[in-house]
Amino acid sequence: MSAYAVINPATGETVKSYPTITDADLAAAIDSADAAHRGWSRSSTVAERAALVRRVAELHLERRDTLAEIIVREMGKPLEQALGEVDFAAYIFEYYADNAESLMADEPITLLAGEGSALIRRRSLGVLLGIMPWNFPYYQVARFAAPNLIVGNTILLKHAEQCPESAAAIEQIFLDAGFPVGAYVNVYASHEQIATIIADPRVQGVSLTGSERAGAAVAEIAGRHLKKVVLELGGSDPFILLSTDDLDATVEAAVLARIDNNGQACNAAKRFIVIDELYDEFLTKFTAAFTASAPGDPMAEGTNLGPLSSAKAADGLQDQLDRAVAQGATLVAGAPRNGTYFPATVLTDITPGNDVYHEEFFGPVASVYRVATEAEAIELANDTPFGLGSFVFTTDPEQALRVADGIEAGMVFINVVAADGAELPFGGVKRSGSGRELGRFGADEFVNKKMIRIG
Repeated sequence: MSAYAVINPATGETVKSYPTITDADLAAAIDSADAAHRGWSRSSTVAERAALVRRVAELHLERRDTLAEIIVREMGKPLEQALGEVDFAAYIFEYYADNAESLMADEPITLLAGEGSALIRRRSLGVLLGIMPWNFPYYQVARFAAPNLIVGNTILLKHAEQCPESAAAIEQIFLDAGFPVGAYVNVYASHEQIATIIADPRVQGVSLTGSERAGAAVAEIAGRHLKKVVLELGGSDPFILLSTDDLDATVEAAVLARIDNNGQACNAAKRFIVIDELYDEFLTKFTAAFTASAPGDPMAEGTNLGPLSSAKAADGLQDQLDRAVAQGATLVAGAPRNGTYFPATVLTDITPGNDVYHEEFFGPVASVYRVATEAEAIELANDTPFGLGSFVFTTDPEQALRVADGIEAGMVFINVVAADGAELPFGGVKRSGSGRELGRFGADEFVNKKMIRIG
């Protein structure tokens, strides 16, 4: 039986299964992607590729209702958020279409000696493999595919096993937009076949968003074959509250930063680090506001907390929660789960000796910590194997930048949440991965920055 199937987490129903690609068809897919790079990519202009990417954005918006309903079925995202994800994906494609010419423009180099001139000319590398997760089925693809198609790289896209319907829908959009066969190819590949793809000499790089385990496995294979890798892995992002002149608004931001996507976002706020004088009031207000969101039907209007993505995900989160409490954490709020429907849960008193102190909660579980000083807040924020994003709330602008400088993370948001943008580079440090997506840095990851010296 194929691992690729749509299993509605809200009902447990297996909607449809999809066959894993055969080895022969996989070989043909790689041939097709390579042919498209050697032909279409090298013969097309940046403007022509930008026009195709712009059409991809338009088709996302034209099909937004259908696309959103697909991922509600696949991974339980509340419908309103699913619609927002489709819109954001379209915005990313629009951004790269709008900025393609400037991102690909020649970059002069000032010579230190000698006559003539020098420049950097950006050119494609070739076929790339993208390995995408289930939690943002359209957004994740957009931030990988959009810049690389502008560059002229061609793409083999291996989506998550539980997202085969959205994977097919995305591929159809690229074909309907006018991309030639081979420019973007969806492959329902097995783990063994992923290794085959990476080993192929025509494949020049791989981008993975997923777990630490998956990232380590892919990076190991890529390393053996000297392939460039971009990894976006887990996160246990701190939300540091040092001062505020509107605690209610700060609490509202904290809840949004934790509950979005049913708490299943790598860059969600997960550890709330609160200065002593605000801790008690914050904990009371945050707990009330966070737990006010009861799990509900993801297709229903007004639902902002749906089911977790799968029974396996719910079982894993329950195991973490049980271990946390058994090892001394205080369960401030939280009700029994109902299948994949997991209630908003608040924990305190998590010590360094508790397993979950160094783990990521991938679901609606919030950990709240008390600190006495700014320095203690920074130390606690950094006491994690992860380093993806972070949030700092303070009324002191100098403190904000000082704390931002001290945080070991790829991203810091000051006095704002849900502020991601197509122009803002996304990525982390430590065990959260390496490389960047989005913005001009994302467009530069898989590029031959060819130096041309003219005498």
